Amino acid sequence: MSRRPDPQSRLDLWGLLLVLPLAAVPFVSTNQYYYSLTNQMLIGLMAALSVYLMLKMDLLSFAVPAFMAIGGYTAAIAGKAGTTDLFALLALSFLMPAAVALPLGALVLRLKGVYFVLVTFVFNEIMQLVLFETPALTGGSNGIAGLPSVKFFGSDLGTNRMVVITTLAIAVCALLVTLLVTRRFRPEFAAIEENETLAESLGLVVWKYRTIGFVVAAGVAGLAGFALANMLMTAHPSSFSSFSGVNYIAYTIVGGRGSLLGPVLGSGLLVWMSNVFSSQGQYSAGLFGLLIIAVVMAAPGGLVGTGAQVLRVLTGLGGRRKSPAAADPADAAASVKQV
Repeated sequence: MSRRPDPQSRLDLWGLLLVLPLAAVPFVSTNQYYYSLTNQMLIGLMAALSVYLMLKMDLLSFAVPAFMAIGGYTAAIAGKAGTTDLFALLALSFLMPAAVALPLGALVLRLKGVYFVLVTFVFNEIMQLVLFETPALTGGSNGIAGLPSVKFFGSDLGTNRMVVITTLAIAVCALLVTLLVTRRFRPEFAAIEENETLAESLGLVVWKYRTIGFVVAAGVAGLAGFALANMLMTAHPSSFSSFSGVNYIAYTIVGGRGSLLGPVLGSGLLVWMSNVFSSQGQYSAGLFGLLIIAVVMAAPGGLVGTGAQVLRVLTGLGGRRKSPAAADPADAAASVKQV
């Protein structure tokens, strides 16, 4: 008998399927607004996946914008140097943040709770100083502008439509990497998230799995930075501000941290609503904040987690309403025979 997929696997699959409508946008529309919105949703999703990976180990990371900056600037510098192949830029924008995260993780992964949050936030601020104070490498306050368009087997991907398709391809890579890591190390991550002390006492090498998650999360954030720089055709410090990290955390918390469906749903909803609120001028930030507060209060487990909990309750109530005979025909038949 074949095993049925567990609930988290089903939710992960739904998360992947929910990205498919975005894949249709560049093929069914020529509206530039929809192109921009799709790019923003996909980039927000990749950044949220980095947060999601860290939350799997019970760590809240504010370092996502910093790793996005490393990936984006790496792609920008490589592009200016003549490297425009999509596969090469994908590899560079993933590996460079991951390489930075490896020694950094040895220092910060010993910390927990508010101390880890504080250190990762400070890392963002340090990265901003580096970007502004190294004009020979990063362009300083001017950034790196006029990036060449990405190429795929010699084909130019510089049109607005092809930029959306490129962002989609990068997002699919980020989703697959995240899914592979979370499924491969699901028992270890779950044990760390549930009770780190107990996991260590049972022989689990916690620092090893936290390092793996931290390095992969940095690489996924780097892919988001590459996609952002490719969309804007420039790499600028303002694109990777520390405040943007709060948004990426909100995408994951609002959507739900239990499965891939959470970041997908949260990033799509909040990016869309942010664009809707942007027409309200000075009230847009306040409205966006009120929306997050309302969702968190109404769905403390995230939209996906709370929705799944409500569904289980309703299913349980429906099951209790069934008669014994209707619930299990075999038991009913056995009782008739006994009579």
